[in-house]
Amino acid sequence: MIGEPQKRISPMALKVWKIYGVLESLIVAALAVGAIVLTYIFDWSHWVTVIAVGVVILFTYLFVFLLPTIKWKRWRYEVREQEIELQRGILIVKRTLVPMVRVQHVDTVQGPILKKYGLSTITISTAANVHEIPALDMEEADELRNSISQLARVAEDDV
Repeated sequence: MIGEPQKRISPMALKVWKIYGVLESLIVAALAVGAIVLTYIFDWSHWVTVIAVGVVILFTYLFVFLLPTIKWKRWRYEVREQEIELQRGILIVKRTLVPMVRVQHVDTVQGPILKKYGLSTITISTAANVHEIPALDMEEADELRNSISQLARVAEDDV
């Protein structure tokens, strides 16, 4: 039996995911401020304020500190001659095998935050799905994209 994949995504993914968590927390905080304002306008119970602040604190802790760390520790991948194996998940660990003969094309994607930290995400398209390997160093992502593309062509020629 094949063991779990050995390669990890970049440690900089932690920083990027924490930034995403901060941005999401700001949205939740804005909603909480709205709830607090409504508390004073409609003379609601002060428990609404306490609950809103508690939700913001809990959400921020989860999405800025806890979940990115667990997500990074669980994310692994490995590219072999015949397949690509992906492992991810926080509570439920999901392992996916993508046969090389099913790969249609491979892209690298880079948004502004990933670009700032020199990272790229690889997307692997098959007829059924799009799989991704997030937050790889740009050089590694380019090499991996080319390698997967080459292996997919070889696998297609063998069929």
